[in-house]
Amino acid sequence: MLLETIIIAIYSTALILIFMYALAQLNLLFNYLSAKRSDKTDMKFDLSDPNQVPFVTVQLPVYNELYVMERLLNNIVKLDYPNHKLEIQVLDDSTDESVESTAKQIKLLQEKGFDIQHIRRENRNGFKAGALKEGLAIAKGEFIAIFDADFLPKSDWLKRTIPYFKNDKIGVVQTRWGHINREYSILTKVQAFALDAHFTLEQVGRNIKGHFINFNGTAGIWRKTCIIDAGNWEGDTLTEDLDLSYRAQLKNWEFKYLEDVETPAELPVVISAARSQQFRWNKGGAENFRKMIGRVFSSKNLSLKTKIHGMLHLLNSTMFLNVLIVGILSIPMLYIKNEYAHLKVYFYVMSFFVISTLIFFVCYWFMYKKTYGSSLKNFVQYIVLFFTFFSIAMGFSLNNSIAVIEGHIGKRSEFVRTPKFNINSISDSWKNNKYLRKKPSLNVILEGLLMIYFAFGMYSAFIVGDQGGDFGLFPFHLMLFIGFGFVFYNSIKSKI
Repeated sequence: MLLETIIIAIYSTALILIFMYALAQLNLLFNYLSAKRSDKTDMKFDLSDPNQVPFVTVQLPVYNELYVMERLLNNIVKLDYPNHKLEIQVLDDSTDESVESTAKQIKLLQEKGFDIQHIRRENRNGFKAGALKEGLAIAKGEFIAIFDADFLPKSDWLKRTIPYFKNDKIGVVQTRWGHINREYSILTKVQAFALDAHFTLEQVGRNIKGHFINFNGTAGIWRKTCIIDAGNWEGDTLTEDLDLSYRAQLKNWEFKYLEDVETPAELPVVISAARSQQFRWNKGGAENFRKMIGRVFSSKNLSLKTKIHGMLHLLNSTMFLNVLIVGILSIPMLYIKNEYAHLKVYFYVMSFFVISTLIFFVCYWFMYKKTYGSSLKNFVQYIVLFFTFFSIAMGFSLNNSIAVIEGHIGKRSEFVRTPKFNINSISDSWKNNKYLRKKPSLNVILEGLLMIYFAFGMYSAFIVGDQGGDFGLFPFHLMLFIGFGFVFYNSIKSKI
């Protein structure tokens, strides 16, 4: 019975942690729905008055972005802002032929009168954080706008964001990501679905109540003095944006999130690219939990509720580990339940997962219907998309759990960039992208084995017990089978 007791304890703990996270999401939904937009009462610069127009530096941190550099630079110079108050820094750590083509394009733009500099380093110390820090040291701007290589801000972007800095307490203005290739594939649709929930429910729900949010690494602007006051960029985690965000807010800087300002960007279209991005984000989240949780709870300026939301925010990525634990242990739990009748009372804890799923379903529906409407047709489409997203998210749980474990134990790894493709429509191809990994990782094999494992879980539903089976966990095992099958199949397919 010792083994069974351990399994039940670990399984129950993971389920309760998922449930707590779901309750936090529900609280954010209430915050979101009760939010009163204060845009009209915000202090703003009047950019029609030349004396109120601040100097802005746009930083473009890039590394081996052969396919998107031309598009990026052509778009950035379209920003509608006084030329004498705008400089552009191309922070180029590239090691491939893109360096030469980027240099040529920058030279042409300089000849057209743009203040644009091609900044190269001798090494990649600190990776993206190191590049941003080095550029900051020579930046002329009072405010620093940052865009990754696949982002395409609209021409009025600065005019819609810079005015909010008239409030000298604001250290960051962050905008919502858009998705130029949302409809490209199932993979891009579920990524867009997850990001939309983050950029509506989570960012607004936290920001409106004064809880900590994060600069998302791109499509936002920092006050230069805020960066310096918070301790500048540091490269000791893989998510330098989350790290600096927490350090700035612990210094009492305020963040302004603009849900209505969309900044279009390209989603990863290949599973290996999505893997590397997810791995970096989730490992960085765990690294920041180790780095920041003590500072958050020891702060005397934060309410208990803000501290709890901060803790759950920093533990976001750890939910993948809990999901993986619940998934793997659910099959032994199925057998234990049907073997030991006197333990059945403990299995009411299984309902926590159903309740958590319903909470997520409701929360994401409010986000979805705001964009697409609440018609019956849209609701049916939402149901399909939600369970597709949920299944594929569980399929990523092994990849992301390994990242989380590495982050929590302090294992260091280099910053692996997400390959960009310049994919805008279904007709565009990614097959010849030179930055893709050529060999599948060991994790892919493990995901294939987990797919088989959860197929066994579905089979077990028919044979356990003496009452003709037990199908309570069958839908869960089906979703896990589909999720791991999707990730495994597409990982193998992308290498053929």
